[in-house]
Amino acid sequence: MTDQEYMRMAFNLAEMARGRTNPNPLVGAVIVKEGRIIGFGAHLKAGEPHAEVHAFRMAGDEAVGATLYVTLEPCSHHGKTPPCADLVVRSQVKRVVIAMEDPNPLVAGRGTARLRDAGIDVTVGVLEQDAYQLNERFIHNMLTKRPFVLLKTAMTLDGKIAAHTGDSRWITGPEARERVHRLRDEVDGILVGIGTVLADDPELTTRLPEGGGRHPKRVILDSQLRIPETAKVLDTTVAPTVVVTSANHDEAKAARLRERGVELVVVPMGAHGLDLSAALEALLAHNITHLLVEGGASVNGAFLEAGLVDKVMTFVAPKIIGGAEAKTPVGGTGFARMADALELERVTVEHYGVDTCFIGYPKRRASEEA
Repeated sequence: MTDQEYMRMAFNLAEMARGRTNPNPLVGAVIVKEGRIIGFGAHLKAGEPHAEVHAFRMAGDEAVGATLYVTLEPCSHHGKTPPCADLVVRSQVKRVVIAMEDPNPLVAGRGTARLRDAGIDVTVGVLEQDAYQLNERFIHNMLTKRPFVLLKTAMTLDGKIAAHTGDSRWITGPEARERVHRLRDEVDGILVGIGTVLADDPELTTRLPEGGGRHPKRVILDSQLRIPETAKVLDTTVAPTVVVTSANHDEAKAARLRERGVELVVVPMGAHGLDLSAALEALLAHNITHLLVEGGASVNGAFLEAGLVDKVMTFVAPKIIGGAEAKTPVGGTGFARMADALELERVTVEHYGVDTCFIGYPKRRASEEA
């Protein structure tokens, strides 16, 4: 087998823990000796042993002279667990193949340097682009100090998210809805605006066909704290809830919400509502590294216009509902010219039952990258 094939196995191991390692990255490791796999492992949960630890425990003394394949540069700093680079050196492997260097400034090449200084043959960059894709959330967190924002929308073929009456159940079929619940199982937070809470009173929980699943934090944008105290999302015995509000709110109501276990985050107002950039920074401090935005048109438009969406996932159902007053997925003023429209790149297409899902990444303008 080739380096790429062994590394692909390490990717598959890492992928199995998606949503469970946050804020840490997804990492898989495979140890090979004389064409035999003698050890493998994955980082399964933040605070628990890293992938290399599991792999070397399995390999035991056979690791001497073997090759380690790992999806991310072994850490070289003391965190909740000892540095893996030291473990790799002690194992006396002959060669280490790494998909990509760690973007964490605490590591950033120090792990590979430690291995090379110990006389280990190190190869970096095998399936590197796949490694970036695997850990897009972690890399974004490291480089921007903000959560990775995934904007999910569902619409009819003619671009509507509800009928003119407001009815929206159901736009997509059961297969697409199951995919969304699996997304919820992977992220740290689900965000909607107060308008969605007032109109639909959603639970914003994870419901998988086989049962179980992880409930992420429910995040509500509510600048004036209008949320009804009977709202389902305020039941923090089901799942934690964060309400992002402004300084202009009822302190007595805020106190009652805190007594019920609701976390309140106060941020400044921006030009068109709450300062979303400040909100994201605050949410990262609340351990939300991966945020699923399932808002209405106003919230979706605000995130897009602010340039704060990192990935777009749009489900399109083969239905036409029509209606000039029927709502569309993105509100706000919109761009004045087609030439100014937000473009997606690295677009892929997936199918769920009769529904089609378009996945892409907003193409950053030069002004946003500066």
